[in-house]
Amino acid sequence: MASSKSVLSSVWAKLAILVVVVVIAAASWWASRGGTSDSGAKSGSGTGASTAQASTALTQLDKLTVAAEEKVNYNREDWPHWIGQGKGCDTREVALKNQGTDVKTDDKCRAVSGTWVSAYDGVVIKDAGETDLDHVVPLAEAARSGTSKWTKEQRKNFANDLDQLQVVSARSNRQKGDQDPAHWLPEKDQCAYTIKWVATKTKYKLTIDQAEHDAIKKVLTGCAK
Repeated sequence: MASSKSVLSSVWAKLAILVVVVVIAAASWWASRGGTSDSGAKSGSGTGASTAQASTALTQLDKLTVAAEEKVNYNREDWPHWIGQGKGCDTREVALKNQGTDVKTDDKCRAVSGTWVSAYDGVVIKDAGETDLDHVVPLAEAARSGTSKWTKEQRKNFANDLDQLQVVSARSNRQKGDQDPAHWLPEKDQCAYTIKWVATKTKYKLTIDQAEHDAIKKVLTGCAK
């Protein structure tokens, strides 16, 4: 009996050592991956953007004109939206179809079902009526960024540019308001957000103030690593 217990104890001791070895090996592997299931993930930034995209955005950022924001009387009605995009659909309806999953529309192009994930906070939305369509670079921000001489047609094109429109939760959109990245950043995917911000300002040759520039550069520098 004593011999049997001794053998059993030896087996359990070997098993315990084996478990420890496996745990240590797993921990080492996990550390080598950066402690995450995605080696490219960055805290607070999400994984929707690549390091190459971030590097490109940094180059674009350095080419933007840094200037103080213009003091203008912003009027939302000066930026016409949502306009028709063909086939009876307006800008909002097209964005909802493009950015949703299993979206079904009625004969007037209105989304009657589907699922949308808010890009800013990850909220899952099942009712199209509960979504907001946000301009990544807000209209008021654009108005303060060197567009005082724009025609109404130019303002209309900017306001309906599907490349910079994002389906988000009402809560996150209200939190953002017309703030730039020096004062507000989304909870999720800050890399993708700032990349799109810079791309939009580059596309429309908008100016950028110093605090905005510095905040974006800080985010993108981390994204490019």
